[in-house]
Amino acid sequence: MPDKTVLLVDDSAALRLIAGQLLTEAGYQVLEADDGTKALQLLDGRKIDLIITDVYMPELDGLALIKQVKQLSAYRFTPIMLLTREAADGPKLQAQLLGAKAWVVKPFSAPQLLQAVAKIVS
Repeated sequence: MPDKTVLLVDDSAALRLIAGQLLTEAGYQVLEADDGTKALQLLDGRKIDLIITDVYMPELDGLALIKQVKQLSAYRFTPIMLLTREAADGPKLQAQLLGAKAWVVKPFSAPQLLQAVAKIVS
């Protein structure tokens, strides 16, 4: 696996632990943030190959995070994947319109997450 960096943004420490471990074991470098505001602080010029974010978080939610990321010239083309309990079409469509590339519903299987990530970063 090529050296790729994933920014994992979720207010659930358990989810970050599980998904972060899966991604690390698959060869990805993983950065973590527990909300969108902290995620934006990590977008400091370093190369990020994929942002995975939840929709519902305190401070700055996933949809607002996507909007702000797409306004940053260094990260405008960074792919974003939603990893969330939200399964409704409304937020999914809104995320797509904002530029999200994929949507994975929790709970997810390890192969499901890793296949989605690999497809996006390859």
